[in-house]
Amino acid sequence: MTAEPHLPLPPELPLIDEPGGTDVDLKTQIIRFGLTGGLSAIVDYGLYTLFFQVFGLPLPVSKSLSFIAGTTTAYLINRRWTFKAEPSRARFIAVIILYAVTFAIQVGINQICYYALADEWWRMPLAFCVAQGTATVINFIVQRTVIFKIK
Repeated sequence: MTAEPHLPLPPELPLIDEPGGTDVDLKTQIIRFGLTGGLSAIVDYGLYTLFFQVFGLPLPVSKSLSFIAGTTTAYLINRRWTFKAEPSRARFIAVIILYAVTFAIQVGINQICYYALADEWWRMPLAFCVAQGTATVINFIVQRTVIFKIK
């Protein structure tokens, strides 16, 4: 008896943890993502402070410019080290879309927190941390479950 050919399955988003575009285990990815995120946050916060407090640029402009620098740093390191993924045009487009969404979320949360908090020395770093933490969680989940599974 011969096996009947099967129709190809429709494309799906890889939302389950199965082998995909990376062979790095979850624990290693979390550690590497955290280290990369720490470095990228230093780039982001350093530029944010420089643009806002030294150069006097408006808060959303300062945060926007620093976000771009920090996320670019994060993507380049995460692609090569955290997820060990080869360059891919489709993946890069997916990252741009993800970063556009997290950009709006992060800049918005930062601005809301900054103006909602008391005018104390800790206002700027706390607003930054809340916004950065939210974006970091979103970025890790989407990058692990979708973006770095794209071939």
